[in-house]
Amino acid sequence: MGRDEVNAFLTSLAVDEHVSASTQNQALSALLFLYRVVLEEPLPWMDELVRAQRHVRVPVVMTAEEVQAVMGRLHGTSQLIVMLLYGSGLRLLEALRLRVKDIDFGRRQIFVRDPKGNRDRATMLPLVIVDALHGNLERVRRLHDEDVRDGTAGVWLPDALTRKFPMAAHEWGWQWVFPASRRYQDSSGAVWRHHVHETVVQRAVRSASLECGIAKRVTCHTFRHSFATH
Repeated sequence: MGRDEVNAFLTSLAVDEHVSASTQNQALSALLFLYRVVLEEPLPWMDELVRAQRHVRVPVVMTAEEVQAVMGRLHGTSQLIVMLLYGSGLRLLEALRLRVKDIDFGRRQIFVRDPKGNRDRATMLPLVIVDALHGNLERVRRLHDEDVRDGTAGVWLPDALTRKFPMAAHEWGWQWVFPASRRYQDSSGAVWRHHVHETVVQRAVRSASLECGIAKRVTCHTFRHSFATH
């Protein structure tokens, strides 16, 4: 399959099949991998390719009353996480990946590390959740002390940090703000503590929005859009 066939195939995806831009990009990435790695013949000739257009979507935004209604049907950790999404404009994974050291109660700030786009930033810590967050960290502290007594490997850290700071995984500052209730064992036999899985919060938000009878498609990201709008 040469230049004309590759261009015709990718163009057909956009023109005839009306696929999304991400689907065409996935096909293009697969072909680039095939030619560069498997066939060892890089593709320098993509000039005539017709690219699928990326549609601009209008974000879903809830009213303040709808936000309160959904939050009122959430409980525990899921409710606290969603309050952070709405009060601080965090993405779901940004909230779940928060470490204890990323919360500055004195300056009422949250530091977001290694986010989408790899641009660290600081955002506000809403006063309304300060007490609940303190209570959550007290619970996390007890969980951490239990892990230390049991001799677990600690929390996951990027490989470079693990090599540079071997004991950081056990330090209080590096613990997850929202740790999972269960520990897990990796292939080497080491026992770790991960953060709450995103599906736990996603399911809770979905269930709460349905109970409220909201016709809009409410997801965790909807709270970020609502934060920016309100």
